[in-house]
Amino acid sequence: MEPPPPDRLAPRPILRAGLTGGIASGKTTVAGFLAELGALVLDADRIVHEMLAPGGAAVEEIVGRFGSGFLDSAGGIDRRALGARVFADDGLRRVLNEIVHPGVRREIDRRIEDYRRAPGAGPIVVVEAALVVETGRHREFDRLVVVRCARETQLDRLAQRGGLTPSEAEARIDAQAPLADKLAVADYVIDTGTSLSRTRRRTETVYRALLRDFERLHRT
Repeated sequence: MEPPPPDRLAPRPILRAGLTGGIASGKTTVAGFLAELGALVLDADRIVHEMLAPGGAAVEEIVGRFGSGFLDSAGGIDRRALGARVFADDGLRRVLNEIVHPGVRREIDRRIEDYRRAPGAGPIVVVEAALVVETGRHREFDRLVVVRCARETQLDRLAQRGGLTPSEAEARIDAQAPLADKLAVADYVIDTGTSLSRTRRRTETVYRALLRDFERLHRT
C-alpha cells in the first residue's frame, strides 16, 4: 500500500530548540554545524529578508509607518538605512519589531508543522533568532542554546563584514539584551571565541545532548 502523501501524515514529535546570541557572535556558524548534524534549522533573519524584499509581507506596513524614503530601487526595504534609523531610537525599534515579529513567528510555526508531517523528518528543529530572549519567546522552546564570544570579538567580526561604522556596531550590540541575561536562561552554551574546530566539537556535544533530551521528553 502506498504511504499517505506528506500533508496527510500524522505530525511527528520533535524537540524545538532556540539558538540565539548577540550580533556577530557566531550563530550562523553554529547553525550550519547543527544542520550538517541533522537538525532542521530555520533562520529568522532570512525570513525577515523575505518579508522586506520587493513584494514582501512587511513592506507596505513599514512604508506606512516609516515613509517611502526607506524603499530601495527595487521596491523593497533598504535594511541598512532602516536599521540605522531604528537602532538609534528605542521607540522606533519597538514599532518595527511589532510589525515584523508576528509575521516571522507565523512563518516559522508554519514551516515547523510542514516539517513534522514530512517523511523522514528528524527529531531536532532549531530556530536561529537574535531576539528570542528579548521577545520572551525562549520560554516556548524545549531548550535554548546561547552562542557567546567576547564583545571585542563581536566588534572585530562586524568590522570585517563592513557596512557599519564603529559607533553603529556598538549601537547594534547595545540594542540587544546583555549577554548575561541570555546566559541566565540558557540550557546549553557554545563559545565561538576559540578555534572553529573547537566550536564544531562543542556543537556536536550540544547536538548529542539535544537528542538525549528528545528521547527523555518523548519516552513512552
